[in-house]
Amino acid sequence: MFLEQANQTRRSFLARSAAAASTLAFPFVSTRSVLGANDRLNIAGIGCGGKGKADLTFCQSQNIVALVDVDHKHGGEMMETFSKARRFKDYRVMFDQMSHRIDAVTISTPDHMHFHPAMQAIQAGKHVFCQKPLTHTVWEARTLTEAARKAGVATQMGNQGISSPRMRQDAAIVRAGILGDILEMHCWSDRPGGRWKQGIERPSGSPQLPDHIDWDLWIGCAPWRPYHPAYHPFAWRGFWDFGTGAIGDMGCHLLNLAALAMDIRDPDKIVAEGVGQTQETAPLHSHIVWDFPATEQRPAFKFHWYDGGRKPSAELFPAEEYDTNGILMIGTNDTMLTHYSGGGTLKSGRRAKDLEVPQLFGTCEDWHQCHYDDWFGACRGGAPALSHFEKAGPVTEVVLLGQVAMRAGVEIHWDAKQMKVTNHPQANQYITKEYRKGWEV
Repeated sequence: MFLEQANQTRRSFLARSAAAASTLAFPFVSTRSVLGANDRLNIAGIGCGGKGKADLTFCQSQNIVALVDVDHKHGGEMMETFSKARRFKDYRVMFDQMSHRIDAVTISTPDHMHFHPAMQAIQAGKHVFCQKPLTHTVWEARTLTEAARKAGVATQMGNQGISSPRMRQDAAIVRAGILGDILEMHCWSDRPGGRWKQGIERPSGSPQLPDHIDWDLWIGCAPWRPYHPAYHPFAWRGFWDFGTGAIGDMGCHLLNLAALAMDIRDPDKIVAEGVGQTQETAPLHSHIVWDFPATEQRPAFKFHWYDGGRKPSAELFPAEEYDTNGILMIGTNDTMLTHYSGGGTLKSGRRAKDLEVPQLFGTCEDWHQCHYDDWFGACRGGAPALSHFEKAGPVTEVVLLGQVAMRAGVEIHWDAKQMKVTNHPQANQYITKEYRKGWEV
């Protein structure tokens, strides 16, 4: 296993103090080359269908040298588009054979298989672009963030809305104090919204496995179960063993405003309620509340999440109809209603685009492409990308702690430094997970 030389295990990590957690040691074997400002990156794509297709398309200005997908039909279009790239089913084989030719990787696999290829890439000194949520568990998010910091590689999470100029303007407005002190934030999504199923049990039966899928590799580190089209492609999102539900899909997007404006991290209490949850899948719809303690930069505030069609009370912003996905930022002076990519309206009647505030985060018009260009620049030695792992890791922890509270079924009290639930020890089983034999970390 690729982490077998690490001097700490998943369980020992959870038991360590904050001081120990800040000095994690991993066996880095870096083969990173020094890139010039205009050099094209040699990129390997791990996961080529779905979001992988989008990620590779936005990376086409670089050299795509390798493509990995356990389903060569699902990833086939990109394999035809980048026909000169070497093709693999197993990313581990790719690293064994081609690590010396790779500068960076994109990771666009199901959530449960983000951590393993990302960690192997970081250990090899490769830059990493990883889709959201960054990882499948809180422990993985913390561990991957620490590893990327130690290795000094350039990273970016695939929450591209953070690169939108409208979102950056909204964040600058919050930072400028126009809303006053933030008391509450509300985010909502229509997911799963017919895109995948939640609130269901494990499907029965085992249909014949299509010959273009390597099911053992698709399962990866998750507990073994037979193939079923209820999981692949894309429908895996609602299943706890593979995905992170609606909040995992959209939470990292809708928290972009808080990530930029408030450096959101480390809640101390989380409580969740949902309808239709099963042992196998996330609920049909839910409402989750996080309490964030005061810091030197801001007072305490609450964050509310709604999904499955639920939304906050219309009384919070009665002048506007809520979109299917949105954000409300409630301050002592004003309230802002905005969207996944920004473009806010204030309760006082002002429009975000009309307000003059210091531009703190730069600007970019073609923001989807800019999200990748931002990472390319960081790979070449420029400034860190806007959603580098030291920013994206804590955001992912926030999102996944909501899932922990949902599965625990009680309010949880969170000690971020110790990385454990203090009032309900049984909930700590959801901070990490068991890995299938051969995939242990």
